[in-house]
Amino acid sequence: MRLLPALLLPLLLVACTKPETALKVLGGSELADLKPILEDVAKSTGVKLDITYTGTLDGTEQLLAGTAPDLVWFSSARYLQLQGGLRGRLLASEKIMLSPVVLGVKTSDARKWGWSGSKVSWKDIAARAASGELKYGMTNPAASNSGLSALIGVVAALSGKGDAITASDVTAPELKGFFRGQALTAGSSGWLADAYVRDQTELNGLINYESVLLSLNAGGRLREGLTLVYPKDGLITADYPLLLLNKDRQPQYERLVLALKSPDIQRRIMTETRRRPVNPAVTLSSAFPAGLNIELPFPGSAEAVNAVLTAYLQDTRRPANTIFVLDTSGSMGGERMAALKAALLGLSGTDTSLTGQYAGFASRERVTFIPFSSSVDPAQITEIGAGDKSAALSQLSQEVTALSPGGGTNIYGALEAAYTQAGQAPAGRYTSIVLMTDGESNEGPSAREFQRFYNQLPAAAKAVKTFTILFGDGSRDAMNEIATLTGGRTFDGTKDLQGAFKQIRGYQ
Repeated sequence: MRLLPALLLPLLLVACTKPETALKVLGGSELADLKPILEDVAKSTGVKLDITYTGTLDGTEQLLAGTAPDLVWFSSARYLQLQGGLRGRLLASEKIMLSPVVLGVKTSDARKWGWSGSKVSWKDIAARAASGELKYGMTNPAASNSGLSALIGVVAALSGKGDAITASDVTAPELKGFFRGQALTAGSSGWLADAYVRDQTELNGLINYESVLLSLNAGGRLREGLTLVYPKDGLITADYPLLLLNKDRQPQYERLVLALKSPDIQRRIMTETRRRPVNPAVTLSSAFPAGLNIELPFPGSAEAVNAVLTAYLQDTRRPANTIFVLDTSGSMGGERMAALKAALLGLSGTDTSLTGQYAGFASRERVTFIPFSSSVDPAQITEIGAGDKSAALSQLSQEVTALSPGGGTNIYGALEAAYTQAGQAPAGRYTSIVLMTDGESNEGPSAREFQRFYNQLPAAAKAVKTFTILFGDGSRDAMNEIATLTGGRTFDGTKDLQGAFKQIRGYQ
């Protein structure tokens, strides 16, 4: 009788060939690589998934605000499950696959440091980062689960406090030394991997999901492969739980879980996405180490996680140098200017939502506004002190309120001014540029002239990425061209400009 479910499963999957109404899913962007597998599961089970991709904190905020999908599927539900406002709404949870957050180091450095095939601690890793030898990329913990897992894990390991970590543990000297080595940040693990490929001559490490690092090694895009380091004092594993919120969808949910955890689909997940199976009947591929290290604990309250995140952003991470290139041409009048001001004022402290608190301008940050129309205005630079931020935020708010539309659109002249500023950035900061425009350039240098200017920049200034925001009548092609040239990314602000600015903060 124990074999009966396994014998019936193929019959069940064959019988359900007609897709039902799609289940609405709020999910992490990491799920995108499952698309071919999920399409086949939909054909065989009749359960089709309509996934809206979002970050963990953004998704949590949406749920707390009343968004009601049928399912939620993030790489981890630890933070989500700590929210008292969601108590009773999470009806079922099933782990689907596994991927620990680990460190990948260029193999030559791993050999040089004696890290190949040996036991390495987070303390060892922190020491290499503090010395300047290890320069790595990691996602922003306030925007991506891989970064949050890495932050919680390294704080727990270095402090020795397990799930009792506090904000003071994040500001300890060892932690600050560890994050001194972070030279690349991002709002998603996938974009981080692509950015590492572009910047691999300047970096020698990457903290990300095991699956992402294994895929990079197998993808043929690296000049030198990465040795995966599993710290002996522990790590945090993403277990991709599928959560049920709509009780009316329980039959489809159970059918979906049964299919996803079946041996055939688990093997496909392991082979095609390089995540570990949760079904013990599936033999682990030789591509993975035989066993996982200690699983580090996660804090037991949302307040503790929030305190750790705040301490990281305000006190511990590498301070940011953010340059905002802002279109104030005549076409930006009326509602468009109002939307721009609302977005920037939100970053200056008026947005008190969960995501707004973490997207806001931080202590130790250097913020530069470069408004432009037919001409380019002088740069307005505000230094936010490590103590009381109120005066600096008030100054920024005044600068935003004073923005006034009029004139033409000199996009590339403004970008040249921004890169000139970037070249003068204080040492030790993470510099990025944001370009927001609602139209096409009709004054000043051309796109080709800007490209020639950019190609002649010193290496340090040329490494600065520009994140473009599509808004109003802006040209998607032009924005994508600028983002591609500089290694940045385009964000769509046509429907939600404030949301686009907040998303970009995960990359700064």
